[in-house]
Order: sequence, then C-alpha cells, then structure tokens
Amino acid sequence: MFDPFGDFESAGYLRNTQGLKDSRIIKRIEHEVFRANLIDAVDFISNVENIEYGDFLKVHQILFFDFYPWAGKDRADIAPTIAVSKASVMFSHPRDAVLAVCQGLRIGQSGSMRQSLGEVMGLFAYGHPFLDGNGRTMLIVHSELCHRAGFSVDWSKTTKPDYLAALSHEIASPNDHVLDRYLSRFIAPEVPRARWFETITAIDGLDGNKGRVSDVVEGDFSDEDVAGRYRDYEARRGYGIAPSASPGDARPCDDCGQAPCICLPGARV
Repeated sequence: MFDPFGDFESAGYLRNTQGLKDSRIIKRIEHEVFRANLIDAVDFISNVENIEYGDFLKVHQILFFDFYPWAGKDRADIAPTIAVSKASVMFSHPRDAVLAVCQGLRIGQSGSMRQSLGEVMGLFAYGHPFLDGNGRTMLIVHSELCHRAGFSVDWSKTTKPDYLAALSHEIASPNDHVLDRYLSRFIAPEVPRARWFETITAIDGLDGNKGRVSDVVEGDFSDEDVAGRYRDYEARRGYGIAPSASPGDARPCDDCGQAPCICLPGARV
C-alpha cells in the first residue's frame, strides 16, 4: 500500500475525506469525483491564456478536492523528502516537479506541440507532482495544449499497455523520443471541448481498475542510498531540465492570496 504519510491505518489511503482503505472502493469514488468535476476543470484551463504551474495544480484541485483535501498541493509541499517510484520508473525529486512540468508547458506552448507531444507528456509524468491523480490531470492539460495547436490525440486507438510502456521508456530515456513516435500515430483533427467529457471518460483504463500499478515509497532522500539511486537514475536519463524553464512557483490567488489557490474548486485564480 502506497503510504507516504505513514498513517494509512488511522487516516485511510492518502488521508481521503472518508478515511477509506479498500482500494476498489477508493478507485471507484476517485473516478466518480473526477467525472463529476471534469467539465469544471476543462472550463478552467480553457480560459487560461498562458498555462503555468499554478494552473496545472489548480486543475488537480478542481478534479479531486472533493476526495483528497490536499488536492492541488504538490509533493514539494506535502511530501518534500519522500522518493516515489512506480515499477522501474523513479519520479523527479519533489522540488524538481515544478521544473519538469514547467518545461513541458514551455515546450507545449512554444509552437512545437505537434512534434513534441510525447516529450511534453513525459515531462509531466516525470515531474509527477501529486501523490495521486497525476495521469488524469496530465491528460486534461495535454489535451488543451494539443487543442490550441490545432489537433487532438485519438486516445481510443491507443492501448493502455503500449502507452504505459512508451511512457515508462520516455521517462527513463527521454532522448530516445519513444513517446513522440508512439503518440504521433494517433494524431487526429481537433475535437470540440464540448465533446471532451465523452472522449476522455471513454478512454480505456482511465478509472485505474485495469492493470493498475501503485506508486511506491522508495524512502527518504536523507538516506544516502535513496539519494544515490536517484542521482544514478537522473544521470542515466541524460535530460537536462533548466531552472530557467520555470516561471516560478504558483502565483497567488486573487481571492485567497495563497499559492497555489486554496479556494473551493472552481474559484478564480
């Protein structure tokens, strides 16, 4: 069981609002919450002129705040020293999640989205800002970037095992551009946002109940063995993420003054 807070027995999985522990029930409710808030999340991101890290966090907050009280807060905020992995993939250091996501946003808004759609998704995935809900948040932001570039990815023609294999390869060896090549096969005309609920919720395996592999707490970065494995993984990746790629932390909300915003989902940022 993925338990970065160390309080699963007393607070349930990731301190969810109902204190639930049964993974089947958790995944069902989590996906119901996602479906209920999907349109609000799409409406929000579609009205952001230039998407920044705070907007990425806000999409997650809108989607999952009803079930996870920490929704919209990244690992640097709530699990700053915990190393997280999944299968053979090790995700970024919590403090570097903002750099990875911002680099993906910069590339995705630079006019080269069609050529870099796998690289962008790989950067979002490597950043892995959240303790849960990363895939669905990434999908919405990635879909918006594709839409602004005048095309879509026909996810109905992809398969979950092939996509996840390409994504894992992308995270581990981004210079191979495996995910760019995989996703380029499914480029299609843009889909009106009014149809996104239909197209997104129809994606196979999005509810997490098919072939799900849980995140794993590798340990604390204060452990030299954990830190060393992370440095080795980074070196093997061979992909530099420049600090200049980041516009900075989330900008303060006009309403609550916090960064990221802690207003109820749908509040103005």
